[in-house]
Amino acid sequence: MDADAGAQDDLLARLRRYPDLEAPNLHAVDATDRLILGEASSSWGAVSGEHVVVIGDHHGALTLGAIVRHGLSGVRTHQDRLLGERALQANAERLGVGGFRSLGLTPDLVADARFVLLQLPRSLDALDEIAGLVAAHADPGVLVVAGGRVKHMTTAMNDVLRRHFGDVQAHLARQKSRVLVASRPRPDDERPEQLWPRREEHLDLGVTVCAHGGAFAGTSVDIGTRALLRHLGAMPADATTALDLGCGTGVLAVLLARANERLTVTATDESAAAVASARATAAANGLEDRVVVARANGADVLPDASVDLVVLNPPFHVGAAVHAGIAQQLFAEAARVLRPGGELWAVWNSHLRYRSTLERVVGPTRQVARDPKFTVTASTRASR
Repeated sequence: MDADAGAQDDLLARLRRYPDLEAPNLHAVDATDRLILGEASSSWGAVSGEHVVVIGDHHGALTLGAIVRHGLSGVRTHQDRLLGERALQANAERLGVGGFRSLGLTPDLVADARFVLLQLPRSLDALDEIAGLVAAHADPGVLVVAGGRVKHMTTAMNDVLRRHFGDVQAHLARQKSRVLVASRPRPDDERPEQLWPRREEHLDLGVTVCAHGGAFAGTSVDIGTRALLRHLGAMPADATTALDLGCGTGVLAVLLARANERLTVTATDESAAAVASARATAAANGLEDRVVVARANGADVLPDASVDLVVLNPPFHVGAAVHAGIAQQLFAEAARVLRPGGELWAVWNSHLRYRSTLERVVGPTRQVARDPKFTVTASTRASR
């Protein structure tokens, strides 16, 4: 092993997920990170950092690993999750590594890039948006090294890449991970037109939903959200401030604002794709003046005891792992920002049995509706 590769491996061994959720079954580095770095290192030679882009880095392994092994500076990186972005920064500061800057998923991110290191998203739409952006704006000689865990990869990913690149090769799997290498961006007239965010009108709800590729559920309205929407009329009518916590594409925020013209709604999500989608959804429905969308860890953009109502459809996955910790953190955030007497209305998979947690973290909780799939509850914030 060369000295630079050894320094890279030493750095990877010291990475943490913090401030993201940490648990024994959650890791800051996986075999896919190492495989992508190894495949890229064998291809790029003496490339400068200004021509290297990293997309989808989980907690900094790809960005910092590439910088340390090759002495790069000026690397551009994009992470959809805010906590991934903060973990990258925390690891860089703790280990004394610099040489990167974080950007949105925009043409500036990939302009003139010659190498793109990509952790494959699980959503084909997310991959399509990324691949289209790279093919349209990167250097014509760009090489995309995209990796993932084999159990989460499908041949449809190859097909998506082939819409935008003339050459896509699947390399042999190692340690249950595999790399796809894409090159030769297709000319503009041979690639599908990129129309992001996409739009869909839902006549039954009277709402237009906009979604970027990485937004959960895309332009559809997921069944958990629909279960909570059935009870909009029972939510406090005297509320003037509300929070859609983990807003996704902003459907709950928009319909809350529409149902109560006195209400100002803050919508937060840590996903950059969700935030961009929710802003577009608010604008498409003429409610951008009463729906304020912010990228946040929970509700860290709001002060304590500042809202009357919180609505929440919490996720129960952290990446590919099932973990209840993220929902518990969101319950705690709801409790923090609710005024005494304010209410958290939540929908959750019935088998998760969150009611006792809600009672403990937020306050008295009543069951509004329940079926084998979903439970809807209303929790009243106890006096502080």
